[in-house]
Amino acid sequence: MGVKLQSLRNFDAFPRAEEHLLQKTKSGAVVSIVGLAIMATLFVHELKYYLTTYTVHQMSVDLKRGETLPIHINITFPSLPCEVLSVDAIDMSGKHEVDLDTNIWKLRLNKEGHIIGTEFLTDLVEKEHSHSDHKHADDKDHHEKKHEHGFGSDAETMIKNVKQAMADGEGCRVYGTLDVQRVAGNFHISIHGLNIFVAQQIFGGAANVNVSHVIHDLSFGPKYPGIHNPLDGTSRILQGASGTFKYYIKIVPTEYRYLSKDVLPTNQFSVTEYFVPIREVDRSWPAVFFLYDLSPITVTIREERRSFLHFITRLCAVLGGTFALTGMLDRWMYRFIEAMTQSKPRSMR
Repeated sequence: MGVKLQSLRNFDAFPRAEEHLLQKTKSGAVVSIVGLAIMATLFVHELKYYLTTYTVHQMSVDLKRGETLPIHINITFPSLPCEVLSVDAIDMSGKHEVDLDTNIWKLRLNKEGHIIGTEFLTDLVEKEHSHSDHKHADDKDHHEKKHEHGFGSDAETMIKNVKQAMADGEGCRVYGTLDVQRVAGNFHISIHGLNIFVAQQIFGGAANVNVSHVIHDLSFGPKYPGIHNPLDGTSRILQGASGTFKYYIKIVPTEYRYLSKDVLPTNQFSVTEYFVPIREVDRSWPAVFFLYDLSPITVTIREERRSFLHFITRLCAVLGGTFALTGMLDRWMYRFIEAMTQSKPRSMR
């Protein structure tokens, strides 16, 4: 019977410590304080880790049909007045017209970049790129007046105003939203709306058209946490040169699902940029093109939070490990100090 009890005691995971190990020392107090500080720091870190959310990415085939694609633009042209700039959109079907709910503002800027006037376009109408006739919207008195650019008095007045604006260093910011069909296409900002002869009178040639621009914002839907639009903040300033900028954009449909189960449909994109210098033999005029295509794959980004059991498991591991480590450090320090005190009397003999 005694042998069995002795064997049972061998399974005791909490043996009683010897008397000398229960002594309180200054070194033990220092180790305890350091250990408590470390455990408190690790506890706060683990708590933050548990409370923060993380995202899971999933991919699937895009099944959306019959929806529109919103294009948010905010681009400044520091060297071109608003009166010569036009915004055109065309999709894969050849349709050169966008929905009536398209809202585009053209903001006149002085050479310091301050807004000095506005022009509002309710919709973009179909334009022929033969540079023949163009209907130009003008809201100096906040009413839309349309006239054809020709050699009449209106064209002469416009040419005079544009030359004066260019001499004053006037620029233009194009701001607003295009709602286009959810198919491949492009939109471009240029002087293509001008009559070719009027453009010649103003600029004297394509090589003198400076399409320098700063892209403040270009996105294809609302922004979600962590999104990166690669063209935001892009600055392309030309010095003594002219040409056409082309941005080839690949749009990836995206859904962002919050912890609250709310779903935010949007898009992210990648881009490749090209610049084509204008040559004397070219018949085209400089412009800034954004050519986009849609990916057949949609990305779902889902917010998730770590489980409470996972948090407790990590907490026990961290705090228990720290406690065990400080205990080992305390024993080593106690033995070291004890050895040092015992060696001193012997050396004095």
